[in-house]
Amino acid sequence: MNRKVIVPALAGVVSGIILTILIIISSAQSMMLKEKQVSHNFEEAVELIETTVRQKGWTIPAIHNMQATLANFGHDVEKMKIFEICHPDLAYQILSRDDERIVSSLLPCRLSVYEKSDGNVYVSWMNMRLMGRLMKGTVPGAFAEASSATDEIINVLLNLSQ
Repeated sequence: MNRKVIVPALAGVVSGIILTILIIISSAQSMMLKEKQVSHNFEEAVELIETTVRQKGWTIPAIHNMQATLANFGHDVEKMKIFEICHPDLAYQILSRDDERIVSSLLPCRLSVYEKSDGNVYVSWMNMRLMGRLMKGTVPGAFAEASSATDEIINVLLNLSQ
């Protein structure tokens, strides 16, 4: 092959790879994490999440009050609660298999409700469907189901469905 053809072609391939990596890195956060402003005040949003999670058949193993926790260490932050939510059947699909327990650090699913300095209340959650697509075994299916259920919970909070 002619060197005049190989060098530009190789440079094009390398440039394409680098550009693809940069695009993935710059968009990873917006792809993996979702955030929406809600029309409820903080207390209403917390109550609505607690009620809706339970109505959908999920449990809440823990609620982390980050404002109170950080206040214990001398830090002042806006109101924030992180909800750990779990559906035992979905968790069992993953945790009952030795090869899939590696994803246990992603369980249970989490939702966060918080105020920002603008005075508005927001909810954020992980895109479990996308995360699941990166996995193998029963994880993609379980994460897709968890993602759908989480979206239903969020939609109630956003007044999109009841």
